[in-house]
Amino acid sequence: MFSSVPKFKTAFLKKLEMMFGTSFEESTSQEQFQTLGHMIREYVSADWIQTNELYRAGAKKQVYYLSIEFLLGRLLRHNLLNLGVEEVVCKGLRELGIELDQLEEIEADAGLGNGGLGRLAACFLDSLASLDLPGHGLGIRYKHGLFEQKIVDGYQVELPEQWLRHGHVWEVRKTDDAVEIPFWGEIETRMENGRLVFRHLNAEPIMAIPYDLPVIGYHTQTVNTLRLWNAEPARFPAHADIFKYKKETESVSEFLYPDDTHDEGKILRLKQQYFLVAASLKAIVKSFKKKNKSLLAFQDYVSIHINDTHPAIAVPELMRILMDDEGLGWDEAWRITVQTLSYTNHTTLAEALERWPLRIFQPLLPRIFMIIEEINERFCKEVWKQYPGDWDRVERMAVIAHGEVRMAPLAIVGSHSINGVAKLHTEILKNREMNLFYQFYPERFNNKTNGITHRRWLLKANPGLSGLITDAIGPDWIGEPHKLAELMRYNTDSVFLGKLHEIKQRNKERLAKTILDKTGIEIDTESIFDVQVKRLHAYKRQLLNVLHIMHLYNELKKDPDALLSPRTFIFGAKASPGYYFAKKVIKLINSVADKVNKDPATKDKLKVVFLENYRVSLAEEIFPAADISEQISTASKEASGTGNMKFMMNGALTLGTLDGANVEITERVGRENIFLFGLSAEEVLDYQNNGGYHSLEYYHHDARIREIVDQLVNGFFPDTDNHFNEVYDTLLGHNDQYFVLKDFASYAEAHLEVSRKYLDRGKWLRMSLVNIAQSGYFSSDRTVREYADDIWKVHSALKV
Repeated sequence: MFSSVPKFKTAFLKKLEMMFGTSFEESTSQEQFQTLGHMIREYVSADWIQTNELYRAGAKKQVYYLSIEFLLGRLLRHNLLNLGVEEVVCKGLRELGIELDQLEEIEADAGLGNGGLGRLAACFLDSLASLDLPGHGLGIRYKHGLFEQKIVDGYQVELPEQWLRHGHVWEVRKTDDAVEIPFWGEIETRMENGRLVFRHLNAEPIMAIPYDLPVIGYHTQTVNTLRLWNAEPARFPAHADIFKYKKETESVSEFLYPDDTHDEGKILRLKQQYFLVAASLKAIVKSFKKKNKSLLAFQDYVSIHINDTHPAIAVPELMRILMDDEGLGWDEAWRITVQTLSYTNHTTLAEALERWPLRIFQPLLPRIFMIIEEINERFCKEVWKQYPGDWDRVERMAVIAHGEVRMAPLAIVGSHSINGVAKLHTEILKNREMNLFYQFYPERFNNKTNGITHRRWLLKANPGLSGLITDAIGPDWIGEPHKLAELMRYNTDSVFLGKLHEIKQRNKERLAKTILDKTGIEIDTESIFDVQVKRLHAYKRQLLNVLHIMHLYNELKKDPDALLSPRTFIFGAKASPGYYFAKKVIKLINSVADKVNKDPATKDKLKVVFLENYRVSLAEEIFPAADISEQISTASKEASGTGNMKFMMNGALTLGTLDGANVEITERVGRENIFLFGLSAEEVLDYQNNGGYHSLEYYHHDARIREIVDQLVNGFFPDTDNHFNEVYDTLLGHNDQYFVLKDFASYAEAHLEVSRKYLDRGKWLRMSLVNIAQSGYFSSDRTVREYADDIWKVHSALKV
């Protein structure tokens, strides 16, 4: 149906009439989008079935990637690109009077994630399929995702994300594969035939219904699967309040990251995590048993990956299945569990390492808690045996301590591999945050620096640039991204650099139009587009950025020629609904924008834009247009970052600290092609350990800092009452935990260097080209190959 334009048009019109019982002339854009989506799904169905049959029949190992988030974005054009039929579809639709861009706008971003964790998982799925590797994703089908962000009077307002309003054209409901998950109740223990048997009584069951999405590889016949579980009522428990039970059941797959300020939210989050893990592991074991292989060889055919601590409950659940359902003894089950599971850590922040109060965990998951107690007891005995008398070490490493179940120790103890996501991050884990575990299990720790799928973030998002690259070095870079390095030979080619500049300008004009349409703000496309888009968190230091903008505004008010180049600062970020400080920073950014953009003295030289509801489809417009990529986290706090890689791949220059993957970007491009500032990770950790930093000293000794910090509370922003008192107190009263004031002078100097370099267009373009050429290393293809070879031990099912 996609082999030629006439065949596509005929098939499209026929499919439209069959699906909706209407003529093409009477059809809506939504119906046209649905028609095309169904055509694509049908087109890949043969390959999807063949891929699954190959996996079922073959003796190859498969990997299952468990993640609480999969931030997919839109799939229409991405799937067309991977199938190699985008041109035929584009031409066919155009001849029918439809633009593919218009149909693409119909598709909602799938509300299945929030930040880098979920986007990484989506990039990995693309790479697994494109490399012909047998790998599947397992997640939750959130009805409303995180939330839709609206900005009202500068404040974030959260609305339900209605991404499923028209269904999801890519999914297939698999009711026959439904799984029942028990919560609450009691455990009955008794002896049967000489072994201990456990029965879960009076449980409150939830039915997990799978929805499968095809994951289409680039120019390959491999079609892997992303399975998303939907929570629905099972048989209604006796004497239950039916409406209450239905509401509580469906809430499990309603929202991503429910507010866990109170116990009700904590229970819901823990329910979500067990729901994902229990449904997924039951399905995996069921699939394995069809191979007629011995369970004792389970780890030779199955690898299960835990993406951060959210699915760490896979450790006791796999033990439960192997022992309670399959009759294995503890030692056999433990050996299989450890050899099957692997764990990626995504943070150095202690507050992000999940812990669950026993008062919640034990009654909600009674059998799982019993197994964790046994894991903890056996592990603590091992630690004691190796370090006799060291009670402090045992206490700090214990899986259960101080009335909590600690999920990071559980994941470490129950996995054969623990990896960080950038060289610096892994070293911090090994030497600081997880040092006791590294001493105990040195062979388990390794690094796998994150990557991004260049097929979405360059080929799809930036067709102008990807076309220029292909014209210059051929198309092989799409399958072998390391070949982007061949662009280095154009580093002094003025014609090529001129084309690079033209493409950047077109991308800036496109984003400027989007900004005008969405915000009414008109921006200068000749200005420096300085962009910070990511989750809103104190350690990511959007606050440092906005304080510096206040400083630039103050300078312009004193001297209209203070800026060497006009600047447009662009923000995009969601703050967690319960994260009040982050929401204050959003309000501050919008208050600064309001003041700066309306001031006749500054509006032609300085603009500030906050784009609401930051998401993948918006990111695909932003990255190609950026000149500067703000990666300014407090050194040692960002595990890796992946936005830094997307900006780099699109020719933006990084302004950042030596944190996360910025360190490796610097190694690739050289210090002369990046703007670095601020404390090093070692300096930050030294201050945190030994003290010595006093933010008030910087407030008193730097007039610029004193002016902007005072402006938070002295009426500089009209009609905000005392709204920024908390920000003021964070900086001065609470000694500025993330060293915003400490790094301010260095940050301001780096911005001056940006302005100076931007004036030399030739120099700037050469720096930009170096970043593009060196970005191939940061493809998720490289990352996934490393996981496949070093951790999962999986190989292409298409190769003998």
